[in-house]
Amino acid sequence: MTVTVAVLVGYLATLAALAIWSRKETHTLKGFYLAGKKLPYWVVAFSANATGESGWLLLGLTGMGYAVGAQAYWVIVGEMIGIAASWGFISRKLKRLSDETDSITLPDVLAANFDDRWHLIRGVAVAIIAVMVTTYVSAQMVATGKAFSGFVGLDYRAGVIIGAVIIIGYTFVGGYKAVSYTDVVQGVLMLAGLIAVPLVAISAAGGLDRMAATLHAYDPAFVDMFAVLDGSTAGLVTAVSFAAIGLPFLGVPQMLIRYMSARDEMELKKARIVSIVVLFIFLFGAVTAGIAGRALFPGLEDSEQVFPTLASELFPPLLTGVLLVIVLSAIMSTVDSLLLLASSSIVRDTMQKMLGSPQSDATLSGYGKAVTVIIGVIGVFVAVYMAENKLIFWFVLFSWSGLGAAFGPVVLALLYDKRTTGAGVVAGMLGGFLTSVVWVQYFKAGVHGLYEAIPGFAVATVATVVVSRFTGR
Repeated sequence: MTVTVAVLVGYLATLAALAIWSRKETHTLKGFYLAGKKLPYWVVAFSANATGESGWLLLGLTGMGYAVGAQAYWVIVGEMIGIAASWGFISRKLKRLSDETDSITLPDVLAANFDDRWHLIRGVAVAIIAVMVTTYVSAQMVATGKAFSGFVGLDYRAGVIIGAVIIIGYTFVGGYKAVSYTDVVQGVLMLAGLIAVPLVAISAAGGLDRMAATLHAYDPAFVDMFAVLDGSTAGLVTAVSFAAIGLPFLGVPQMLIRYMSARDEMELKKARIVSIVVLFIFLFGAVTAGIAGRALFPGLEDSEQVFPTLASELFPPLLTGVLLVIVLSAIMSTVDSLLLLASSSIVRDTMQKMLGSPQSDATLSGYGKAVTVIIGVIGVFVAVYMAENKLIFWFVLFSWSGLGAAFGPVVLALLYDKRTTGAGVVAGMLGGFLTSVVWVQYFKAGVHGLYEAIPGFAVATVATVVVSRFTGR
């Protein structure tokens, strides 16, 4: 326990040092929210991956591997298609457009080419971001509580609060630059952990063949990725839903602003390769660790505790401490970005653009720091009173899909269809967001759990195109 805490303290000292080093960039809105758009490719690549995956990767996806076995590899298929499409079709075009329009936020980009005198585009975008980021941050705070509970036996609520203080602290001090460079540290740690843990777990289970035999005896379908395609409608929907999890990569704002923060378009070309390779290792390692964990510890009550269990049972205290840090890294690398995303929506989009605040950049960046703290506290409050057994995988998935469906289709339309109008953008955002929410509440259970991003993207695309045609410029 003492060794684990010592490792954690060392890690936190590293984050504090990065935050202090980055603080000089936080005196302007562009500096606080985008690090002045000067980041090199390797920072952009690791920051994009670390931000995109979160506690969902090390707790949620490993838990998914533990629960359903090889079928969870369909998630990898979907995410790889999604991330490749995002880098290929969006990254450089979005960077170019954001530079041309001097945009700092995604609502900036969406509103820049239209006469948005009533601020409908910004208003709708900000409302969607506020709702979804609150649920997203809360889910990550839940993951923090689970991580501290699983590794060091700390009370769940105490774990939530301690994790929140750490994340809010370095985000407040260092802004986007601190967030991005800590993402690099966190991403490298996650990469090491997701190589080491599945390898050690497979070895502890007696090797691949013995592990497969153990799991086959439990359930032959558990080790067969294609078992879900059993000819039934339910099986097909499950596979398609898992494979569609990568769709939101095309639209989640916390991912898209990574492209905007790059030094130039050439940096994005190099970042794409690093990002895709590293993400595959992340995902494959997480699912495989969960599957191996099922062979070793078949009786876990909470499948999302499999990674902490593997860490504490298979590794010495020093490495257990490192693995705790890795789990916290996954969580922190997403929460800090979400806090900045919500803060930028309130300060840049609402106060400066919609309300026309005459305050200087330095003053507004100070407001941004204060808002970051407030949003973090709200997330803690929700997480503390949320049921501890809430599945992180599905809760994050809901927030992820809502953001992706709201913004993915309209961003693609803006970049590739010159006939897109402001009214079309508003219709697309509302259509994608509302369809995702309504689908989860009223229809999902009746259609074998079809992933909400699929109908959300479809409705948003149709709404954007149709309304744009009827309101053509």
